[in-house]
Amino acid sequence: MSTSKRIVGTLAIPVIASIILEALCLSHGQNIITNAKSFDNFVVYAAIVMITTIALSINLNSGRFDFSLGSMAALSAVIGAKVSYAILGGGAGSAALMLVLTIVAGAILGLLSGSLYVLLRIPPIITSLGVTLIYEGILYTLTSGKYLMTEVQNASMSGFVGTSVYAFLIILAVLAFSILLFDHTKFGFDYNALKNGQKVAVNTGIKEVGNAVICYMICGGLMGIVGFLNAARNTNINGGQLNFGSIAIMFTAFLPMFIGSYIGRFSNEKLGFLLAAVVMSLLNSTFAVFSNEVTASMQSIINAVLLVVFLIYLNNENLLVRILSPRKK
Repeated sequence: MSTSKRIVGTLAIPVIASIILEALCLSHGQNIITNAKSFDNFVVYAAIVMITTIALSINLNSGRFDFSLGSMAALSAVIGAKVSYAILGGGAGSAALMLVLTIVAGAILGLLSGSLYVLLRIPPIITSLGVTLIYEGILYTLTSGKYLMTEVQNASMSGFVGTSVYAFLIILAVLAFSILLFDHTKFGFDYNALKNGQKVAVNTGIKEVGNAVICYMICGGLMGIVGFLNAARNTNINGGQLNFGSIAIMFTAFLPMFIGSYIGRFSNEKLGFLLAAVVMSLLNSTFAVFSNEVTASMQSIINAVLLVVFLIYLNNENLLVRILSPRKK
């Protein structure tokens, strides 16, 4: 594949989406990004979507459907918020300490979830449903079913989301970590071998159990970052997410995962997830412009329709290429 084709394939969807969405906003007399604060929100939301998408794809690409991602994000954020508040009382450095603690808490929660999966040896989708209920129950107990606000509403947290710099650095760090780990290490080579041919990979000596547990731990750490970013962005954490109420965050990553995987054909899958997250953040900013006309339920419907349309395109891609490409005489 030529370099020019790679560049065009990588940038086509983000560029086309930005043009269409900007045109829609201009028809409403506004731009997608109107000021510095909207740009900060744009970058933070892009970080949330990208990291959630990477976390979802790690296990899903290996046939492990994990419903517990949202509960890990919320629970790790509550743990990080409470511990950091107990230590610093919301003073200087609270945001940085909470970020570190949520990553550690998320990694531990992911490790527990992965260990439970390999020990019980039942389908991962069943295990993840049980883990989700357990983590939601712990979350409810720690917060008494209320919104956690005091611990996350301080100057340190406000300063974190008051600029796009920190979210941008997190994006770069997670992107670099993901590419390095999954594309340039033995663990990543083993992961890709198991993903593409589990039986053959196991027969060659690759340890499937250890690789799976580490994947769960990485997913937990990533969702810890998501939990922190959501807490900083919303200035609260919903502690009443019972009966699979935490699953919603996972579904925000389905459309960008498919878009990112498509873009990844032309470059790198993780870079594709970033560009897909940018598209979703542009769409979210567009919804903000049309907030008086587009309700939350309508946004969900639009996202669902876009997902279905894109899946239809992927399923009929070869047919469309044959129809649209000129026939040779």
